[in-house]
Amino acid sequence: MRRFVDRRKEQGMKARIKWVDDAMFVAESGSGHAVVIDGPPDGGGRNMGARPMELLLMGTGACSAYDVLLILRKGRHAVSDCVCEVSAERAEGVPAVFTKIHLQFTVTGAGLRERTVQRAVELSAEKYCSASIMLGKTAEITHAFTLIDSGDAADD
Repeated sequence: MRRFVDRRKEQGMKARIKWVDDAMFVAESGSGHAVVIDGPPDGGGRNMGARPMELLLMGTGACSAYDVLLILRKGRHAVSDCVCEVSAERAEGVPAVFTKIHLQFTVTGAGLRERTVQRAVELSAEKYCSASIMLGKTAEITHAFTLIDSGDAADD
């Protein structure tokens, strides 16, 4: 059985971003993981990595999906899949901040109840997801979910 560890209590975080060339950078997290960041060709990049704002959006979706999954697993619910699709709109001018962000969850599991998944999504949105709560200071953030009953009997 997998053990899910709640890492929300980690206060200090660090990252190192190293310029490679043109508009490409390699970002390394404090935990030692790296990601390539690059700009589009019309901005001097070669399209070799995600854009910085895409990473921000992906991080927000991952943060919220992590919370939803953790909440459901802590409740001993039989979750077999969780996907979060994130869409956003940005301001026209500079800075082109996010003005609207929508997180659409698809949660699959055996015997999951709609009310249970809704509560997990709400807890992430209102209490736990640091990324979406922070971005909610400048953007309208909405959440929705689709529940898929896998029909499998729970293994627990």
